[in-house]
Amino acid sequence: MQTEPIPILVPGNGTVLAGRVYGQPADPAVRRPVVLVTGSWLTVKEQMAHVYAEALAERGCTAITFDFAGFGESEGAPRQAELPSRKIADIGSAARFAATLAVSGPSGVGYLGVCASAQYALAAIAAGAPITSFASVAGWFHDPATVAPFYGGIDGVRARLDRARDAVARYRASGEVVTVPAYAEGDERAAMFLSLDYYADPARGAVPEWTNAMAELSWWHWLGFDGLTAASRVGVPTLLVHGDDCVFPGNVESVRDRLTGPVETVWSRGGQTDFYDRPEQVERAADAAAEHFRRTLGAGDA
Repeated sequence: MQTEPIPILVPGNGTVLAGRVYGQPADPAVRRPVVLVTGSWLTVKEQMAHVYAEALAERGCTAITFDFAGFGESEGAPRQAELPSRKIADIGSAARFAATLAVSGPSGVGYLGVCASAQYALAAIAAGAPITSFASVAGWFHDPATVAPFYGGIDGVRARLDRARDAVARYRASGEVVTVPAYAEGDERAAMFLSLDYYADPARGAVPEWTNAMAELSWWHWLGFDGLTAASRVGVPTLLVHGDDCVFPGNVESVRDRLTGPVETVWSRGGQTDFYDRPEQVERAADAAAEHFRRTLGAGDA
């Protein structure tokens, strides 16, 4: 019988991150595949990360979720700032912490990234994070050229960079963090302004723990990030779960082709946010991920 997740503190990159451990049973002496799980940009551990952590725990893994610095219950300033380099550092810190746990055993630590955190995990592995097996679910991997059309091309990018410049100046002058909605349909100042039921529905992603806000100073960091080139420096066993109706299928194929280690691709049906919590997509992705981690990290002592 699966137990309730256990709250933990994860030593971060100069901060303390709030985490949870999911297991069956939650016994720190029972070795099972240990997998860190994180979700999309601007989200917290109670959203898609929780869904996949529960699913992996049901399949015999020990799953650990955490809030990135500046989000949710974790420490860190500025708040609500999507800073890829900060998130990459947090992933490295969380992986080093997980590797010290007896439950992880000698085979190392796995990582499952949903949507945008997949590109951050890839970069963290390339930078030396002690992650020995990786899975991406509906992974968002972008570079400046491929992300720009989401925001109306170069004119939309420039407008956002101008607002980010002003937001940085206000933060440096007074410490004020200027925010816009993380999600608001039709509001082009919002981080996400297309119709996305996941972020609007309290039964899905609009959970009480989530703050619907993005620090406007984030734009330069987000729009300027390269989530593709790190793949050529990653040789750990990798699983890519994606589909034609998810974001950037061509970029996922590019990542696959650049990886230097063994890679398996599972092409599935469903749109991007279907993979966040819809049973059909979650079940298939979790089945594939659990098998991947059992094969690459070992079945443990269970």
